[in-house]
Amino acid sequence: PSCPSSTMGKKSRVKTQKSGSGASAVFSPKEMMYLISELLQKCSSAAPSAGKEWEEYIQIRGLVEKIRKKQKGMSIVFEGSREDYFLDLMSWAQENGASCDSFTVADFGAEGYGLRATKEIKAEELFLWIPRKMLMTVESAQNSVLGPLYSQDRILQAMGNVTLAFHLLCERANPASPWLPYIRSLPQEYDTPLYYQQDEVQLLLGTQAVQDILSQYKNTARQYAYFYKLTHPAASKLPLKDSFTFDDYRWAVSSVMTRQNQIPTEDGSRVTLALIPLWDMCNHTNGLITTGYNLEDDRCECVALQDYKENDQIYIFYGTRSNAEFVIHNGFFFQDNAHDRVKIKLGVSKSERLYAMKAEVLARAGIPASCIFALHCNEPPISAQLLAFLRVFCMTEEELKDYLLGDRAINKIFTLGNSEFPVSWENEIKLWTFLETRAALLLKTYKTTSEEDRSMLEKPDLTLHSRVAIQLRLAEKQILEKASASGRAKRLHFEKKLEEGAPLPRYEESDIALLENTDADAKLPIILRKLEEVEEGQEIQVEEHSHFLNGEKAVYGMEMEANGEPMQKETQEKVSKNVNSALDSIGSSTQNGQREAANLSASRTEDNPKENSE
Repeated sequence: PSCPSSTMGKKSRVKTQKSGSGASAVFSPKEMMYLISELLQKCSSAAPSAGKEWEEYIQIRGLVEKIRKKQKGMSIVFEGSREDYFLDLMSWAQENGASCDSFTVADFGAEGYGLRATKEIKAEELFLWIPRKMLMTVESAQNSVLGPLYSQDRILQAMGNVTLAFHLLCERANPASPWLPYIRSLPQEYDTPLYYQQDEVQLLLGTQAVQDILSQYKNTARQYAYFYKLTHPAASKLPLKDSFTFDDYRWAVSSVMTRQNQIPTEDGSRVTLALIPLWDMCNHTNGLITTGYNLEDDRCECVALQDYKENDQIYIFYGTRSNAEFVIHNGFFFQDNAHDRVKIKLGVSKSERLYAMKAEVLARAGIPASCIFALHCNEPPISAQLLAFLRVFCMTEEELKDYLLGDRAINKIFTLGNSEFPVSWENEIKLWTFLETRAALLLKTYKTTSEEDRSMLEKPDLTLHSRVAIQLRLAEKQILEKASASGRAKRLHFEKKLEEGAPLPRYEESDIALLENTDADAKLPIILRKLEEVEEGQEIQVEEHSHFLNGEKAVYGMEMEANGEPMQKETQEKVSKNVNSALDSIGSSTQNGQREAANLSASRTEDNPKENSE
């Protein structure tokens, strides 16, 4: 999606320098290789001790800046600006069998470029399709000049997003590439945190998002140094051997990060990562996923999210990403994000006397004894899964026994995530007090208050990136403030119930209310819900994984997650059949992805969309 960018439409400042002529005057290859080796070593070292991450980032950044200075003027940059190439993009799409008669590419100011309807389009009408031959995929990379290196390099094999980044760079350097009309239409710079100045990143110190931003930079620098040093015979045949700058890699990684999606392979047996020309020009708005993959016609298809009149901007929904994910992977902050959330890591302490009993009750409900949950921006701030966790977390020994051995204990497990059926008034008071206090404590870890952030946002001279950083910092605090206030209101409500001696609601086995929850976000018993939480923690991972660059943007009819690996949707259907494993499977699948991505050496693609920054 065209992220808003302050530099997006400007004329390129740097002209392409052919085959590095004159570059040797600036530095010797030996000197450059020394810096690259130092960078690789620095980025491959163990994670820094807590509190030292920022210091490490500054050191890595210092090395990268030295390298960039020596590479000045060596990056490939197309003449002119993006808009000069949009007509070519449209005619190329038309020649290749894409649909081009309902829209055109247009400039929407602060939102950047997007698609504008050229005629009336009805909600759910199929208005855009892109055949497979136009897509840049891991498969097309394997069949390209990159094939020999791909077959030998396990990082490319493990990380589809890195493969796509190199595929882009190789095709960009090939004057005969069939994808040039697409590549020339891409932004020359992005607004992902890889493009932030150091003082802009510094505004995020103390936030939840900063760790992923620092990891994204470190992983990108590590991958760059690793591939620069590669001495594979296969690598020397690539068109990049004369010029492969850090800025080239940062551009390619950001192109993939902001645009990548998952699609099925031709035989439909697996999913693979792809860049989807033209469709990826659509900007994001709240709604539902409206893009799918039609295997029969072998094309990506998108139906309209709503009715559009002529000249309206056509939007798509990128998926349920938090603002941290939008900023890190897509390069923008979305003001009215209905899915914004912050992470909260909770676990039952193993040294606690009642640990075994609590862990057992949680296991029966399919919830890990330690997990990353999420606090949501809307009411209720906690999902059914987190409610169930907190109820068990706050249970007394008697209550635990009742849920393990008591009358109808099995059925009671099903009501743990249902706000209609408290364990006891005391338990409810304890859990909401805990939430109120925990959110308030998390708020104290920020370096500025919400009021200070709001007044900073009023300054007219803020850079775009500084503004986004402060908006993100403020959004995290607002979610915590709401969660704390919500906890307090609920605590007061249940204290009143206890004082009045109100009878505890009991469910009847035949009562369908068991499956109903008045809270909008928690309609089903915990086990049947779409495990947002799990996702949450894991989500993080999942989407991360996502590496999806676009995140879920396209969730091809199969709601894939970022990672390149599909988040098993069937899992969600089986959930109702298998209470315990359902939560687990989602949890674990989503969970790991992320971290690995960060490791260059990891052999799976990561979830970490961030990390990897793709």
